[in-house]
Amino acid sequence: MTRTSEELLIRYCSPTLAGLKTGNIFTCAVEDRETLYRDLRELNRMLSPKGLRILPLRHSAEKAMLYLFRPAHLASDLEDPRARRILNSCGYCTDTVNGCLIQMMQRMRRLEGNRSFPHEVGLFLGYPPEDVRGFIENGAEGCKFSGCWKVYDDEEQARKIFDRFRKCTRVYTQQLTCGKSLDRLAVSV
Repeated sequence: MTRTSEELLIRYCSPTLAGLKTGNIFTCAVEDRETLYRDLRELNRMLSPKGLRILPLRHSAEKAMLYLFRPAHLASDLEDPRARRILNSCGYCTDTVNGCLIQMMQRMRRLEGNRSFPHEVGLFLGYPPEDVRGFIENGAEGCKFSGCWKVYDDEEQARKIFDRFRKCTRVYTQQLTCGKSLDRLAVSV
């Protein structure tokens, strides 16, 4: 894995690496499919013992959309009855977390041109179900605040969370710059 890969993970996924967030989705450049999958296997070998997993959601010849997440956090998030109702209303079978994950990945892979982004993805990132529902129902209209996601419910709590995420990313970026490895920065939860 290259230093550039570590920098991308720190820039886009520090709160997940620190155990503060369920997951992050980010896009990166790829050399070729073989290199992408080799790098992902290497990352999973390193991060799995810390309770993390990284999966490709979609990829083309030039770039890939990746999902870094904490399976235990995801399982807890998707047990919430509000999250289940949202997923059910979007056509998900919520019998198993892995089943939901597979369905989300299939929806992400089917994205093309004008097709709408599956906004229920926020549930896979740790966004509050009330805010995910608010965005599905209202789009960007009527939100109380916008940060890492559009907030429709508890603005005060969201602001605190966003501040923690920013601070975490700043600290992790500094630590990487000082030579700390991704393996050491990823927290076991």
